[in-house]
Amino acid sequence: MSLRYLHTMVRVKDLDASMRFYELLGLKETRRMDNEEGRFSLIFMAPPGQEECPVELTYNWDGDDGLPSDSRHFGHLAYGVDDIYALCQHLMDKGVTINRPPRDGHMAFVRSPDNISVELLQNGDPLEPAEPWASMENTGHW
Repeated sequence: MSLRYLHTMVRVKDLDASMRFYELLGLKETRRMDNEEGRFSLIFMAPPGQEECPVELTYNWDGDDGLPSDSRHFGHLAYGVDDIYALCQHLMDKGVTINRPPRDGHMAFVRSPDNISVELLQNGDPLEPAEPWASMENTGHW
């Protein structure tokens, strides 16, 4: 038996806000499918050069009133980053809340507009703890 990772799917309520969030992380749209009959769109976004590892944003044109309002049951997405402090600062500068700051130079959690947890992990060895990150408290659950 052979198994190959394809993608992770998350439902989004505000497609534009969600796409802007994933673009802030560095992902780019790689593929889109709009289904008129089913009234939904599938947008695949991936880091440049890693198009085989996308997140699929599923947007239902008529809303998702019948679905749970809290997407926390999903778990999280995880991305390795070259400089966790620089990316977290970039996200904060753009209004994204850092739910679990990278106090240890290794791991942080942020939340998408649809309440999807995104784990950021420092590539390689952890960076030296740095201020203001080292003394920040968590702003929420991840």
